[in-house]
Amino acid sequence: MAEVLDNDTLGRAKPSTEQDISDELDLKIKKYLRGEGANLEVLTDKKLKGQLSVREELYSKSAKVAAKADKWLVPSEGGYLEAEGIEKTWRIKQEAIAKEVDILSSRNQYDIILPELGPYTLQFTSSGRYMAVGGRKGHLGIVDLMNTSLIKEFQVRETVRDVTFLHNELFFAAAQKKYLYIYDRAGTELHCLKEHGSVLRLQFLKNHFLLASINKFGQLHYQDVTLGAMVGNIRTGLGRTDVMQVNPFNGVVALGHSGGRVTMWKPTSSAPLVKMLCHHGPLSALAFHSNGHLMATAGRDKKIKLWDLRKFEALQTLHGHANTLDFSQKGLLACGTGSFIQVLGDLSGTQNYSRYMTHSMVKGYQIAKLMFRPYEDVLGIGHSMGWSSILIPGSGEPNFDTWVANPFETSKQRREKEVRSLLDKLPPETIMLDPSKIGSVKPTRREKMTRMEREAEIEAAVEAAKDIEMKKKTKGRSKPSKKLKKKKEAIEKVKRPFLEENIKEEAISRKKRKMSEEVGLPKSLKRFAGRKPST
Repeated sequence: MAEVLDNDTLGRAKPSTEQDISDELDLKIKKYLRGEGANLEVLTDKKLKGQLSVREELYSKSAKVAAKADKWLVPSEGGYLEAEGIEKTWRIKQEAIAKEVDILSSRNQYDIILPELGPYTLQFTSSGRYMAVGGRKGHLGIVDLMNTSLIKEFQVRETVRDVTFLHNELFFAAAQKKYLYIYDRAGTELHCLKEHGSVLRLQFLKNHFLLASINKFGQLHYQDVTLGAMVGNIRTGLGRTDVMQVNPFNGVVALGHSGGRVTMWKPTSSAPLVKMLCHHGPLSALAFHSNGHLMATAGRDKKIKLWDLRKFEALQTLHGHANTLDFSQKGLLACGTGSFIQVLGDLSGTQNYSRYMTHSMVKGYQIAKLMFRPYEDVLGIGHSMGWSSILIPGSGEPNFDTWVANPFETSKQRREKEVRSLLDKLPPETIMLDPSKIGSVKPTRREKMTRMEREAEIEAAVEAAKDIEMKKKTKGRSKPSKKLKKKKEAIEKVKRPFLEENIKEEAISRKKRKMSEEVGLPKSLKRFAGRKPST
């Protein structure tokens, strides 16, 4: 009998792998549950009890679905450098990291030395597979980072200030000495955009298919690359600037100016959406977090500041200087100045950034641009002697969504994605500080109060003002005459908004009456309508 029971229990027991999977799912379900469930036994109201039980069931189902998606669709987990004891992560060198990582990751550590053509600027595609490089002396090239192969390089024989990819790796724009040019993957010149002038910085708004540029006269241009139309031509009126960045959350372009101000723009407005004083001196760099709520600025006053854009308040001020800033997908902040790179991390999750990693280039190398490679723990560095790449553990998103960015996409998938993104293209009017307002219902206007209701409201406000008790004060300030005077002032203060509203309504009604009188007159006599008759 005992043997039979043992066999039954063994038959009912799950294999270790299944048990592990179920335990892991339970942990993930706890992660997605919305706190502790409501205690339904205490409730006496049957209707409320039924509603809450249905809601709790929905919450548990959604947590299970989210846990399964997390388990099977997000298999990789991001990690960071962890130090033991008194060891510090920022003391770990690239040579030590290279010894511990796999062969594929170690290939991402390299230096390309081209001293005659620098300093270099660089840009990655959204999938992180391709990189465009531009040397100040006219060298342009596209590199396939997955195969570590050069697709195309050519010499334009004039100054190149900035490069950026358009919607995919087939086209890229280069800000050259006089004009802005667009090239294809084979290096063929497709367009020369003379309207932009001598461009200093470029940004591409991928959801709106807009190419934004700032030229040396402080003019901000927006060009629709699908139609070729100039959507916006704005004079900033704040002088020359080469600090420009686009907020990935809402498509607003931010400019950093010599007066220490940051201005935020959209193509349909000639005035800035926001103008905020960030530093007591010229701005040198600017970067946005991928969530769009965090902005980092660096100024010549040797301070790096982190700003909460929901409240437009400074969260943290760090001492240091940076010529270039960039946020990674996981929220690490890279700062570069001279030949020194510092990576700051919010490892505690409290938006308190501290030193995470450091790296020193060869003495004499001047860093021009830093940029994290998407979906890889890699930081690209453009400097005066070429470009380099170093490993920053925990910087990249470990799991990519093939509908958003696919490093392994075929030409057919690329074509389909291009058509789909063109169909989903957003108009320039949708660029705003709070894009969540799009699709929301406009609040209904408050209905006009009748004369009786208004009078009743005034009476109630006056009675409330009369009932206010006055404080007892010394030195004759509590005389009956003084108290009466103060009460009269309080009543007048309460009545003032109602009186102002009445004056406004009368002015509007007078204007309407005047317009109706003018409509009745013939065209030749309308110019005499406003004049008083001469006696």
